[in-house]
Amino acid sequence: LSGPPDRGAVRLTWIGHSTFLIQHQGRNILTDPIFGGCGPFPRLAFERASPPGIRLADLPEIHDVLISHSHYDHLDTRTIRRLGKSVNYWVPSGLSGWFRKQGMNSCKELGWWDSSSLSPQVAIHSVPAQHASGRNAFDRDRTPWCGWVLQSPQRSVYFAGDTGYSPSFDEIGQRFGGFDLAMIPIGAYNPRWLMEPMHLNPAEAVQAHLDLRSRLSVACHWGTFRLTDEPLSQPPELLAEELGERRIDPRDFRVLRVGEAIEV
Repeated sequence: LSGPPDRGAVRLTWIGHSTFLIQHQGRNILTDPIFGGCGPFPRLAFERASPPGIRLADLPEIHDVLISHSHYDHLDTRTIRRLGKSVNYWVPSGLSGWFRKQGMNSCKELGWWDSSSLSPQVAIHSVPAQHASGRNAFDRDRTPWCGWVLQSPQRSVYFAGDTGYSPSFDEIGQRFGGFDLAMIPIGAYNPRWLMEPMHLNPAEAVQAHLDLRSRLSVACHWGTFRLTDEPLSQPPELLAEELGERRIDPRDFRVLRVGEAIEV
């Protein structure tokens, strides 16, 4: 895709892991941005399996950043510092203190089911997720986690962040009347005895797609960092099997290439 997107459409570019560039109504929005390795210290970081789909230096002007929670693969200090102070950061309740310590004061907190506006045309809503938070041994679950919904007169968009399977998907789908586009995680699910409460596996991701009443879902949280036991390439393979077993058109739940953009 070339040129700016139509203002009424949503252009979505997968940068890698849970980082997307969402372009809609003249705004450029990043989700859980991370452009380097994953971890508190460069020498101890998980390395990327592939470079970001867009280099941070090549991004358009970013207006808003959506943060789902404080884990290192979703809230990256180096990326936030490079994005700088001119961005509006949307975060779960209680997380703005971390941003102030980084010198970022344009930070807006929302609790579950709270709403605000990115612009006169785009509303933002914080929605429940089933996960955890923390950046060290002393702050586990001190701040909440969430998903995000964006709504305009033309489009409705859901970003799950990081989550296990729960009844919240059905409630979110009902409250918002379905979605034109949903970003749903499909990776970091093994071993199940440990990961099931916090991370969807591909079969659960398909059920979440149905619960949300999503017209088009896009897979995320896979293929970038080796965080858990399953092979990096396995999540999309299992996703394709599950879609086939449930007779769901694979075009309704897409796996993008890193850097691939679609318009909805």
